[in-house]
Amino acid sequence: MTRGIVIAGTNSGCGKTSVSLGLMAYLKRSGYTVAPFKVGPDYIDPGHHNRVTGRFSRNLDGWMLTREYNKALFERATQDADIAVVEGVMGLYDGYDGKSEMGSTAQMAKWLDLPVILVVNAQSMARSGAALVKGFERFDPSLNFAGVIFNKLGSPRHLSYLKEALEGHVAMPCLGGIYRNTAIEMPERHLGLVTDDEKGLSEAHISTLADMVAENIDVDRLLKIMDGDSGKKSRGPKTIESDEKAKGHAVRIGIARDRAFCFYYQDNLDILQAHGAELVFFSPMMDGHLPENLDGLYLGGGYPELFAKELSANQSLRNEIKAGCNEGLPIYGECGGFMYLCQEIRDFKHECFSMTGCFPFKAVMLEKLRSLGYREVTLNDQSLIGHKGQVVRGHEFHYSRIEDDHGADKVYRVSPRTGDFVTEEGYRVNRTLGSYIHLHFGSCPDTGRAFVAACMDYRQRKVGS
Repeated sequence: MTRGIVIAGTNSGCGKTSVSLGLMAYLKRSGYTVAPFKVGPDYIDPGHHNRVTGRFSRNLDGWMLTREYNKALFERATQDADIAVVEGVMGLYDGYDGKSEMGSTAQMAKWLDLPVILVVNAQSMARSGAALVKGFERFDPSLNFAGVIFNKLGSPRHLSYLKEALEGHVAMPCLGGIYRNTAIEMPERHLGLVTDDEKGLSEAHISTLADMVAENIDVDRLLKIMDGDSGKKSRGPKTIESDEKAKGHAVRIGIARDRAFCFYYQDNLDILQAHGAELVFFSPMMDGHLPENLDGLYLGGGYPELFAKELSANQSLRNEIKAGCNEGLPIYGECGGFMYLCQEIRDFKHECFSMTGCFPFKAVMLEKLRSLGYREVTLNDQSLIGHKGQVVRGHEFHYSRIEDDHGADKVYRVSPRTGDFVTEEGYRVNRTLGSYIHLHFGSCPDTGRAFVAACMDYRQRKVGS
């Protein structure tokens, strides 16, 4: 069975991403096949996981996806791997509220029956570090801790103080400590880390991360701990099943992929393929024309506001997408992709740039965060992604708002994870559907099938015309 470990933190910003990437890099350099995962709805960390391991990183999520789906996804993605490294989200016990573990790293560790490494930012801390670790260890006795790694250490003596403080107070061992080093820090911006598509980790950076682990972490001890947990997991069912009716009748769906559009759940793409879609990647920034013979378009999220000038300058591609919208081509856009489907984007400097114009309104960037959180979508009407009454879950995170909100139907009834009604969204013009919400198709199996079916219908109409 595949060995696995969860890298958790006491809080966001404690260094778990650097530790996770470092461990992945070290293991890969040592000859292991590493299966990477990320707890929660984040897109950016998985991109860096992909770069370091050479494998697609998968999102595990306790709110968007069922326990059965998460377990089956983990089993499927680790079948040909030696070791699984799961990077947690926020602090170990942080979920979507203070009452339960739902959506937390702790919940996922228990669902997958994996040991946990606790990463602690020990800057300006000595004996108090032991009290912190003891609290995390005792908060949920059902968790299996592999050990603690202290981050942002000032000196070897600092680490020795922390180790002395742990003795006799906590059960988990200290697996090592990371010293303060600007060379391993990840560049950030308004929505978090810089994406792999925009500025991927260099080989030198990856090597530095691997060296960091080799020099400071007791990996041999960690592997022995992981060996002790490797036989507990049982095989689950496959998470994605192919649509037998779609086999042999593939449609071609264009997937926008470049520095401006790079936020996709890998499962969403897999689900489309499983239902008969051939995925054709293109760049709205660089390609003058759409790929030939497309039956649909999927425009994921990203940072179109940062590349609005380049996107606007590519008028030929914008015109082709608008023409496709007018002709009834199925087009689905999420967040950044949705903004690109608007009439224009007004960036942080208040400059306006023309976009495709599929939707007759503008997206305006704001200095403050506009919306953040899990969302549950109920379809008010038949649409590209399903029938009326269908429920799909996703996540929303953006700094922009829509102005002049008219000229399009709204087919989403949107609620937060609390279940309270918020608003109507999900804009539709012809067969173009756009929304700020990143939907996870795994939360509703019919979603991907419905999108492929809409593309198939378009294809058949095009052939018959």
